[in-house]
Amino acid sequence: MTQRYPLMVIGTVAVDAVETPFGKQNEVFGGSASYFSYAASFFTPVELVAVVGEDFPSEYRKVLLERPIGLDHLEVLPGGKTFRWKGKYESDLNVAHTLETHLNVLLTFKPKLKTTVNPQYLFLANIDPELQEEVLNQIKRPACKLVACDTMNFWIGKKRSDLLKVLKRVDLLVVNDGETRELTQEHNLIKAAKIIQEMGPATVVIKKGEHGVLLFSESQFFALPAYPLEEVFDPTGAGDSFAGGMMGYLAKENRSDFETLKQAVAYGSVIASFTVERFGLERLRKLTNLEIEERLSDFKRICHF
Repeated sequence: MTQRYPLMVIGTVAVDAVETPFGKQNEVFGGSASYFSYAASFFTPVELVAVVGEDFPSEYRKVLLERPIGLDHLEVLPGGKTFRWKGKYESDLNVAHTLETHLNVLLTFKPKLKTTVNPQYLFLANIDPELQEEVLNQIKRPACKLVACDTMNFWIGKKRSDLLKVLKRVDLLVVNDGETRELTQEHNLIKAAKIIQEMGPATVVIKKGEHGVLLFSESQFFALPAYPLEEVFDPTGAGDSFAGGMMGYLAKENRSDFETLKQAVAYGSVIASFTVERFGLERLRKLTNLEIEERLSDFKRICHF
């Protein structure tokens, strides 16, 4: 019998070095799939598809196992080294300055899903669009109800044709405002979202950092501010945590109509607001469902008029 994971993510599991105006850490557990899966796990079990090297710290694996995160597809490449990223944030915490990137095991990664697996919800996190397509080729639709993806400026510039192939096959795209403008060559985000919808995804979610998020689905539109924080400690992983919270909620509700999407975007924003309060996954590891619901209630109060 085919095993059905409610939600699956393919992305990176990494070791980061991060510097912000509030501190510096040379070894931080990071990666798009790490943040996504941890955030999503507050709503639903999630299967993680990624690759690491033999140098991947055992304590990081234990961090993932704290939550209902499946690691059957976390491949360890013999003799390889784990993906590493080094970045710095200055006064504008919406902009990460990449200092070093070591792809390491990602250079030869070929994701292979077990034949017994077919997720109902799939998220293609920020990774080479060729790898995103390899996973798409292994899932069955319509058993997989919704496919969403993320990308970044690097792939938009270097692998645009591969990315466009992926976009034709996904239902939902999550990107920030800068990526949206680069992908569409359109400054106005309303017009840009329509251009992206013509590329394939019926639903487009545009992240605007501290300025909130825009949701476009078919012909409907929703805007939400960011949850107000007095201090942002480390923005790394905020976007991936947002996507994890959003997709986790959709998988939990097992629907993706516009009203559910609005709720999902709100939950994603709340989860992301916790992530940035500490380095890496530190804050999410201490997070409780009660805190999530309390902050969501506070968020609703702030937005209501």
